[in-house]
Amino acid sequence: MVHMNERQQMVDAINSKEGVTWTAAVQQRFAGQPIGASASLMGHNGNRSEYLATALANGDLEQFVPTWSANVEVPDAFDSVTNWPTCSKILNDIRDQSNCGCCWAFGGAEAASDRMCIATKGKMMFPLSAQDVCFCASADGCGGGQIDTPWTHIKMAGAVTGGQYQGSGPFGKGQCQDFSLPHCHHHGPVGNDPYPSEGAPGCPSQQSPRCARKCDAASSGKYEKYTFKGAVQTASGVEQIQQMIMEGGPVETAFTVYSDFENYAGGVYKHTSGQMAGGHAVKFVGWGVDSGTKYWKVANSWNPYWGEKGYFRIVMGDSEGNGGIENGVTGSAATATWGPKGPWE
Repeated sequence: MVHMNERQQMVDAINSKEGVTWTAAVQQRFAGQPIGASASLMGHNGNRSEYLATALANGDLEQFVPTWSANVEVPDAFDSVTNWPTCSKILNDIRDQSNCGCCWAFGGAEAASDRMCIATKGKMMFPLSAQDVCFCASADGCGGGQIDTPWTHIKMAGAVTGGQYQGSGPFGKGQCQDFSLPHCHHHGPVGNDPYPSEGAPGCPSQQSPRCARKCDAASSGKYEKYTFKGAVQTASGVEQIQQMIMEGGPVETAFTVYSDFENYAGGVYKHTSGQMAGGHAVKFVGWGVDSGTKYWKVANSWNPYWGEKGYFRIVMGDSEGNGGIENGVTGSAATATWGPKGPWE
């Protein structure tokens, strides 16, 4: 009861504070737990600026340099979904990482699926498997990872197709490796979310399964890896990230999550109170302005019932308020060539 009172006090303080641009609400998952209970669920590891700089120095990453968009004015609002309507089905595919810290793999698999579709003008519109990326690119994907790993894995080893748990989601059944861990309700108010909360019966804390070298038993898909030929790029700072998205589609990023984000219910989030919970990887899809507040539109991997239909908005250009979400993104080059792994024509 003490924890519930503390959390309700935090929510009330956020909602009553003048100038706050988002709405907080207590949700069932953390109602009886201490503030900051989400710390064990954050899966982005390491100092992003440092490991991206090292990857750049080693030649594993390439610095993004704008091409056509260098002379194009960045608009006040941009949404990948409306800019590339042919790929809207894959762009709007909000996934669910279950009670597993593999956000780093989801952000990469999702953004890679988007950029593959955009690069091929909709000819290759299918989800790349987060199951493959999370558990074949790492020995312990649920234990966390970094946002360059999915891209180097897909480039070097490729990834099979794969949808959501038991064929749920917009692409249904038939992919090679669907995510094997169950849907869960994540941070934020329960609302209409039908899934059990993290830690509740039906959504236990997960350990990483082994990397599978074949399709699921129930799959009708072919075990075929898809990859790209071209550079893995990184960008940082508001304008450079905007240009990278405008040229090739969504990109993967990460940010520092504070305990007040556990109570996000909608609006333009800005860190208001609470302690650091950890790092979380997500997917940038666009940006806009709400009542004078500039924001990023971000796709989360906490199922489509969370936040704003699976998305959240976060303040732009404020490193303290947005947890450093602009400190570095990753993605395949817009000029990358996509196809099945094997001899290139």
